[in-house]
Amino acid sequence: MASSAKHIIFIGRVQGVGFRFTAHRIANRQFLTGFVRNLPDGTVEMLAQGESEDIDACIAEIKETFGRYVTETKTTDLPPDPRHTDFRIAF
Repeated sequence: MASSAKHIIFIGRVQGVGFRFTAHRIANRQFLTGFVRNLPDGTVEMLAQGESEDIDACIAEIKETFGRYVTETKTTDLPPDPRHTDFRIAF
């Protein structure tokens, strides 16, 4: 089971730029579980679970890749949820 979990909201021009698909690829490379999805307000929500340093590396790589699109991130620590066994794009 994952040892750490974070809920992240990415704010900026983060829809329509390949954000979810890139985040999915990066999260899978870090062996994270959870999901990423667009929200109606134009932000992108992500739940990332795994080792804390892997989650931080995933967030850092996403922010580096989409640096000119992400204007703000809001991160909240959560208890891991064992229902998430892989990382997927949610709709």
